[in-house]
Amino acid sequence: MKTDEQLKELVKQKYSEIALQDKETNMASCCGSGGCSTEVYNIMSDDYSNLDGYNPDADLGLGCGLPTQFAKIKKGDVVIDLGSGAGNDCFIARAETGEAGKVIGIDFTPAMIDKARENAEIRGFNNVEFRQGDIEKMPVTSNIADVIVSNCVLNLVPNKDAVFKEIYRVLKPGGHFSISDVVLVGDLPSSLQEAAEMYAGCVSGAIQKDVYLDLIKENGFQNITLQKEKAIIVPDDILMKYLTESQLGDFKNSKIGIFSVTVFAEKPSDKACCGPNCCN
Repeated sequence: MKTDEQLKELVKQKYSEIALQDKETNMASCCGSGGCSTEVYNIMSDDYSNLDGYNPDADLGLGCGLPTQFAKIKKGDVVIDLGSGAGNDCFIARAETGEAGKVIGIDFTPAMIDKARENAEIRGFNNVEFRQGDIEKMPVTSNIADVIVSNCVLNLVPNKDAVFKEIYRVLKPGGHFSISDVVLVGDLPSSLQEAAEMYAGCVSGAIQKDVYLDLIKENGFQNITLQKEKAIIVPDDILMKYLTESQLGDFKNSKIGIFSVTVFAEKPSDKACCGPNCCN
C-alpha cells in the first residue's frame, strides 16, 4: 500500500508526462494516464467547445464534467480552480467573471503550471494567475474566493477531507463551489484499487459516492446539490490490463459503478460561524 506522499509523487510524475502529450493521446486513455483504448475516443471528458472562453490549446481532455457551466459565476467574482492543468477551466471562468474579476489556478505539477502560464500570456489574460501548490494546503489566504471549481482532481488527492476543509477556509462566507469528480458505488476489484496507473487515471483513487457527499456535509457546507451525474464505462481493453476474463465478467455483471458527478455546495453566510463545528 502506497503512502500519501508516494501517491502524490505518482500523480506529479504522471501529470508531468501528460502536460507534454497532445489532447488526443490524453482523451484516449483514462484521464490521460496510460495507453490508448481501441474502443473509445474519450472515456470521461465532456465537450467544452461551445462554452465562452474555451481555448483548445488549454484543453488536455482530462476532465470528467463541466463544473464551470454549473458554477453560477458572476461578473467581478474571484474564482479559484483546483487542479487547473493547462488552464482550461480558468479561461472558461474568466469569460464569466470578466475583466473586473480574478481567476486563480492551483496545480501540483510544475509542468502544468508552466503550460498554463504560457497559455495565459499568449492571450494577454492579466487577471488570470497560476500558483503551484498542494490543494490540501492552498497557497491563498482565507475568505478570498466567491467561487471554487475543480474538474476530476479531488479523486487524485489522498486526504479528501483536508481539501474540503481548505475549500471551506478559502471561500468567502456565502461563497460556493461546483466540483466535478469521480466517485464509486460499490467496491472496485482489489487489482484495480491497487493499480498505480488507475490511481493516476482517476479511478482507483475515487471514494464511495455516499462518503464523498458526507464529507462535504461534515465540513459545514449547506445546500448540497448533485448538479449532474453520469456513468463512466471503462472499456474492456483497459480493464483487461488489471482483471482476468472471469473477473471482468463478474465486474461487468455486478452493481458496482463508476460515476462522474458535479456537486454544488455553499459555505454558510453567517460570518460568526468560523467552521463546521463551532455553530453547534
